[in-house]
Amino acid sequence: MSAFEFGIIAPAFLASLIVLSTHVPLGTEVLRREIIFIDLAVAQVAGLGVIAADSMGWEAEGWMVQIAAVTAAFLAALVLHWMEKRWPEVQEALIGVSFVLAATAGILVLSENPHGGEHLKELLVGQILWVNYDQLLPSAVISAVVLAFWFGMREHRAGFGFYALFAFAVTVSVQLVGIYLVFASLIIPALATRHIDKGGVRVAWGYAVGMVGCLAGLFVSVTADLPAGAVIVWCLAIAAILFGKFVSPMLSSDERSA
Repeated sequence: MSAFEFGIIAPAFLASLIVLSTHVPLGTEVLRREIIFIDLAVAQVAGLGVIAADSMGWEAEGWMVQIAAVTAAFLAALVLHWMEKRWPEVQEALIGVSFVLAATAGILVLSENPHGGEHLKELLVGQILWVNYDQLLPSAVISAVVLAFWFGMREHRAGFGFYALFAFAVTVSVQLVGIYLVFASLIIPALATRHIDKGGVRVAWGYAVGMVGCLAGLFVSVTADLPAGAVIVWCLAIAAILFGKFVSPMLSSDERSA
């Protein structure tokens, strides 16, 4: 690998680690609650906040854009939490409707923008290969705070705390890696490790699946000159399949013998 390729992959891999740090434990909770599309809905609303801020002419890397994204995601979390209490029997359907409304609102906002198609593509697929170290520091700090609350205040996961932490985590990740990779990094490691009973062991193996998939995807993307976000999603899926085929059966037999 050339120095140039390493210089691209290194910050991109660090970005993927920051995203995985919160998404793996959050993804297991999403799967347990059977609200699979909450990540798409909240990520899309956070992206809508970024689109709205951009349409107002605010600087893409400025604090106003970050505030707009966090505010939008936090409002989405409030609404989703309220819907969970009001209509729990159709919660997943309402989450799906929320996603569609946010997605189409973004299209409408971008309809008058001559670069709207490019902005929409960046929001969906992301630009992980072009992240820089300056972007990673605030993202890492926010992710560390989310993890501290997640593992240190377990009693607050049952209520609005889950939705609030989810909103902050997704706001960070959607701007680093895009909506598709946000969904994949949340759900694919959780699916791959669903047969592991011990929570800590499950999260550890989820991190392993996520890191292998992200690193492989970055190498393939750089060497084959393919879109990184899309390639990483496929590599995550392949890593999960291989884990389920070869590693998970061994872990299950060890648990039975124990």
